[in-house]
Amino acid sequence: MTTPSRRDLANAIRFLAADAVQAANSGHPGMPMGMADIAQVLWGDFLSHNPANPKWVNRDRFVLSNGHGSMLQYALLHLSGYALSINDLKQFRQLNSKTAGHPEAHATPGVETTTGPLGQGLANAVGMALAEKLLAQRFNQPGHAIVDHHTWVFLGDGCLMEGISHEACSLAGTLGLGKLIALYDDNNISIDGEVHGWFTDDTPKRFEAYGWQVIRHVDGHDPEEIAQAIRTAKAEVERPTLICCKTTIGFGSPNKAGKESSHGAPLGKDELAATRQALGWPYAAFEVPREMYAAWDAKQAGSAREAAWDRAFDAYQSAHPALASEFSRRMSGQLPQDFAALADAYIAKLQAEGPVVASRKASQMAIEAFAPGLPELIGGSADLAGSNLTLWKGSKSVVSDDADANYVYYGVREFGMTAIANGLALHGGFIPYDATFLVFADYSRNALRMSALIPAGSIHVFTHDSIGLGEDGPTHQPVEHLASLRYIPNNSVWRPCDAVESAVAWKAAIEHRAGPSCLIFSRQNLPHQHRSTQQVADIARGGYVLSDPAEARFDVILIATGSEVELAMEAARQLDAQGVKARVVSMPNTEVFQRQPLEWREGVLPSWCRKRVAVEAGVTGFWRQYVGLDGKVIGIDSFGASAPANVLYQHFGITVEAVVDAAKSL
Repeated sequence: MTTPSRRDLANAIRFLAADAVQAANSGHPGMPMGMADIAQVLWGDFLSHNPANPKWVNRDRFVLSNGHGSMLQYALLHLSGYALSINDLKQFRQLNSKTAGHPEAHATPGVETTTGPLGQGLANAVGMALAEKLLAQRFNQPGHAIVDHHTWVFLGDGCLMEGISHEACSLAGTLGLGKLIALYDDNNISIDGEVHGWFTDDTPKRFEAYGWQVIRHVDGHDPEEIAQAIRTAKAEVERPTLICCKTTIGFGSPNKAGKESSHGAPLGKDELAATRQALGWPYAAFEVPREMYAAWDAKQAGSAREAAWDRAFDAYQSAHPALASEFSRRMSGQLPQDFAALADAYIAKLQAEGPVVASRKASQMAIEAFAPGLPELIGGSADLAGSNLTLWKGSKSVVSDDADANYVYYGVREFGMTAIANGLALHGGFIPYDATFLVFADYSRNALRMSALIPAGSIHVFTHDSIGLGEDGPTHQPVEHLASLRYIPNNSVWRPCDAVESAVAWKAAIEHRAGPSCLIFSRQNLPHQHRSTQQVADIARGGYVLSDPAEARFDVILIATGSEVELAMEAARQLDAQGVKARVVSMPNTEVFQRQPLEWREGVLPSWCRKRVAVEAGVTGFWRQYVGLDGKVIGIDSFGASAPANVLYQHFGITVEAVVDAAKSL
């Protein structure tokens, strides 16, 4: 049997990618054809992974940041032995296939994160590399390096044009992520053509300024140059590395190589046939010879790597049983056994004490109560720690070699912060929370969406949640943001009304690992609401009856969240004095409420009572689904203004009197 050459092995990637794009009549063949040689060297000689166990904890992480070239990754997974068949490749971009148009972590074994929005995979990789670094600091012991793997990123010109690349890579240099290695597909082509008219940065100097090691002028089609660059990158342990690989997009295509025409469209049957001839590939579409499969197959080597690690972990477990047990717990995603009981005890204590604090302060109190028993909790803020109140007494900066480092000072990098937090969550071993003002959710919007889509179990903390922040004015006052976050599928948004609901929201977010949670907190103090033990338990259902009239009937339902719950409660008291009986429903999380059984939802918002008023300091349209067209919504459908909070609430008509009048009008 003839041993295939490196070029033949790379050509297997090229033609699987080009054939799949052609069959789908949709996709991006140019990047897989251009990066195939780089991929062959990395996956053939350096990547530590096990196709038989895509979730092996000490595997290298591979991220395809330029995710439009997804067929490169699918071809690699298929050839190396993951559970991705040739029929899966033939179903590229088809409904319910494992080979979607862009890599999707939930759908395809071996895909670490969902990519496509350019630059975000790179930022996710920064989070993964940070997780590896911190876990190594915490768990590795002399003679026992159980956490020891690299994070590899493929990226292109588009990733580097996106601003998130600056946010993430600047921080990566500062953090000294020596096991982060990025391979740059420097082909000078994007969708609109040659990039010289809009991308003339000196990229190597830029990354050197960030504190990265930069390896320049690597021929992306010369396996020996690529391999030497990777060896040099791995030898550097203090700085992340950027390997600049000069490549030709659509490599091998006689008429489309080096041109934008190969970027985002099939080559066409004639051009694909000409490419086969040019590269000496005599095989039919989706045909790969057995000897090439044998050369690519990584299952045996991968199983051997994992078995060697298992033996090393057994030795570690014998020497350090407590650390080994804790490592296994964290990497399995299991919370400490006593967490729920401790959290519930803290919530009961709060209910008994009834503190009157801003919910951002209540959030900090919850972190202070929960974090000592949750070493996997890792926080951070976009230069607003003193306002978001995300620091607690056990916070330790990750810019240290402290074994318990657990706090990231992200700087003013909202988008990068959120995507890095997603990477921390995806790596395993951590529950990350990040923070900024709610109005700046716009800066991180697409990474928030990606949290829900991937999904990544990140916790996104947003403070200064309404016009209630006051004098900073409309640039800092969120109006549409609550509704927009709630409209993201699989996004759990909590807006608590007092310290008790804030603690319940934190507990729920920590326990919710199937997607992200957004915790929305006020700047201004909020009064404590009196509840029974059962009502405290009911908070976790997203919406519950906070107050009913003494009589077993009511005329109108008042629905509120956050700082407006106190308005609804006072309005109910005034209505009662005027002979109108009102039920008050606190609705801290509409997504969780909608997941409750119909019986619960009907018990809270009975369909027979169509006289409903919702009150929230945000846009009103969202609440029509709960009050109907014949109900009333008290909110704000314009931008805010600069003034003290109490003046603004009065000015915009978000008042007890407005709620009372709306209820009486029904």
